[in-house]
Amino acid sequence: MTYLFIPFFPLHYSYSIIIRLFIFLFPVFLYAQENDNMHLLFDDTPRPRYIEHPSWFKKSFLQLPEDLKEALKKKKQGIILYFGQTGCAYCQRLMEINFKKKDIVAQTQAYFDVIALNVWGSREITDLDGHLLTERDYALREKTNFTPSLIFYDKNGQQALRLRGYYPPYKFRAALDYVIDGYYQKESFHQYLLRADPPPKFDLMDINEEDFFLPPPYNLDRTRFTAQKPLLIFFEQTECHACDILHGQNILHNEQVASRLKQFETVQINIWSDTPIITPSGKKRTAKEWAMELNLIYAPTLLFFDLNGNEILRIESVINLYRLQAVLEYISSGAYQTSPNYLYWSRNHNNKHE
Repeated sequence: MTYLFIPFFPLHYSYSIIIRLFIFLFPVFLYAQENDNMHLLFDDTPRPRYIEHPSWFKKSFLQLPEDLKEALKKKKQGIILYFGQTGCAYCQRLMEINFKKKDIVAQTQAYFDVIALNVWGSREITDLDGHLLTERDYALREKTNFTPSLIFYDKNGQQALRLRGYYPPYKFRAALDYVIDGYYQKESFHQYLLRADPPPKFDLMDINEEDFFLPPPYNLDRTRFTAQKPLLIFFEQTECHACDILHGQNILHNEQVASRLKQFETVQINIWSDTPIITPSGKKRTAKEWAMELNLIYAPTLLFFDLNGNEILRIESVINLYRLQAVLEYISSGAYQTSPNYLYWSRNHNNKHE
């Protein structure tokens, strides 16, 4: 999705002028969307790489209460904690794509101090409640399954928004506006995006389908009987370039991914539809209602549920082949039951930084 602002034309303008202007401007809007979407597909295999942080990131002693005070003295709205690691392709995208765009950099710098944390680091942090812990323990406490992760804290030290994973520039801009303009105080990010960037009114294209998706009706209730396989739900929508990439030959149709998917019950849900669903916890909802309840902020989002209908984790940001393969193995092998989180399992299992 992309922000599309329709200009107001006085009534005395002829329809022919309006149409010609629209024909002229529409390719510009398409180009802007495609220019952002070109960053979605990349090789996400972990490998030795130094992730260089922007020079304007704050050089912090990791005394977060003091960092917040200093930010407020500079008339900023709060701080952003960035959780990253070496070897992470998604972290590299954030630094080399989003934080190379002048408008994103200017807006971020104007309203926040950004503090970088290493999810495996041993430096001691004093959190905003005065507790002392290491970077690694802090990341674990905050359930950081994927890097990069960003937590926005407002002037009161309250969490305003959390982003898990890499988001393309247009979505990152929306996140900045959501926090800066104070919308987090009155509505979820899902609700904000629904107003700011409404879904298509007409389905010009069908949603991507796969043979391995279970057909409706969607009775996903797992509270009455224990299921035989974990559940994987693909929340998608029409006119979604990121969804198209996921369904391409390089990801879902990869041989290893296809083999892993057989170990799941897989369901596809259009997040804007009125399709009736009984959720894994036994509640009756429409797809649209459930998506809002789950506060989904990205399409596609992949949600994993265990045999009893409890959510294990979700991938709600850009995803490519390596991360998807690894997460499928993490869930299907049952490793989620014994590992502190996905990142710990990935590091120990593959001896790689993902």
